[in-house]
Amino acid sequence: MSVPHAFLALLSEGPMYGLRLREEFEARTGEVWPLNVGQVYTTLRRLERDGLVESEDNGEDGPQKWFRITASGAEELAGWLRRPPDLAIPPRDELVMKVLVAVRVPGIDVHEVVPAHRRYLVELMQQGTGIKQDEGEFELSLALVVEAALFRVDAVIRWGDAAEGRLTRAAVDPPRPAPASLPRLRRRLGVRR
Repeated sequence: MSVPHAFLALLSEGPMYGLRLREEFEARTGEVWPLNVGQVYTTLRRLERDGLVESEDNGEDGPQKWFRITASGAEELAGWLRRPPDLAIPPRDELVMKVLVAVRVPGIDVHEVVPAHRRYLVELMQQGTGIKQDEGEFELSLALVVEAALFRVDAVIRWGDAAEGRLTRAAVDPPRPAPASLPRLRRRLGVRR
């Protein structure tokens, strides 16, 4: 989540003071990403330092200091909105890391790791589905957040199922030594050493 870019988006609607930005940010993100006041003003100072916002020049932070987006800020916002997120391969995902590590940890059955996480993920999916069924009561931003979370959890569950299948096959047919082409494959995936 890019809080600075969200602030630029809010300021593109007109000048606001810090506490109002915080309230609008939380309301627009379905109130699932709370911000503390310190984070708000630290972010605004950085945006101002970088020339993306400007403020009244009274020299002090406070609840009534107004901020407005600059032309550079509007350009940065437009670029950010059009720029795809970095979803480079390989992902830095905690569950993937746990499975990769568990394969080699003595005394750990990797076949117990994935199902334990799967149970938790299925519970999350059920909670999200329950919230989604009540989505008529929610505003659009919360409904979109819940939908995104459900798709992410579903993808992780599917990866876990695929990983379990691969681990089971590897137990029956042990993995072969890494091919000589592995460094080239790592470069294609963008893995840096």
